[in-house]
Amino acid sequence: MKIICIGRNYAEHTKELNNAIPEKPVVFLKPATALLKDNKPFYYPDWTNDLHYETEIVLRVSKQGKYVDEKFAHKYFDAVTVGIDFTARDLQNTQKAKGLPWEIAKAFDHSAVIGNIKPLSELAEWDEKGISFSLLLNGKQVQTGSTNDMMFSFGKIISYCSQFFTLQVGDLIYTGTPVGVGPVQREDRLEGFLETEKVFDFMIK
Repeated sequence: MKIICIGRNYAEHTKELNNAIPEKPVVFLKPATALLKDNKPFYYPDWTNDLHYETEIVLRVSKQGKYVDEKFAHKYFDAVTVGIDFTARDLQNTQKAKGLPWEIAKAFDHSAVIGNIKPLSELAEWDEKGISFSLLLNGKQVQTGSTNDMMFSFGKIISYCSQFFTLQVGDLIYTGTPVGVGPVQREDRLEGFLETEKVFDFMIK
């Protein structure tokens, strides 16, 4: 199982980090050891002082595929949820300034939080009305988004990524975060919602 992540997929988030609007999906990977599930606590690493949440819709790949045509991409995932792409922003900025890869700021252990999976069959008209999602930090809403605002759709993401990586059953695709990312501290509580359903609820330790 691999975790494929998309960066800079919401225009307002791209602007808030002073990044250029991409012409193609920005892709990076996380290893299986990055996954954090079942509402287990996240332990704040001792090598960062600026850990940020990035709330995202996550797709579960249900069919092996290579060079998937965009019009058939909907056949390659069967469920969605909400997750968090944790980012050590200070470490990422240092790496970027040196022109170095920034996986150590993105792909570290337990940096990919994932909520309870929801089959697509339970989301009525999801492809037409979009999927909404949100994050509460200590009871206050700090992020809200809709897949209608993505610059690269699920279909485009799947088609593009499958050019480079064979999609395998069980792979996860984190599809990017909307505006509103920010820092977390120890003892913070994070709650994620898919539409109105809570799909994760965990603590920072």
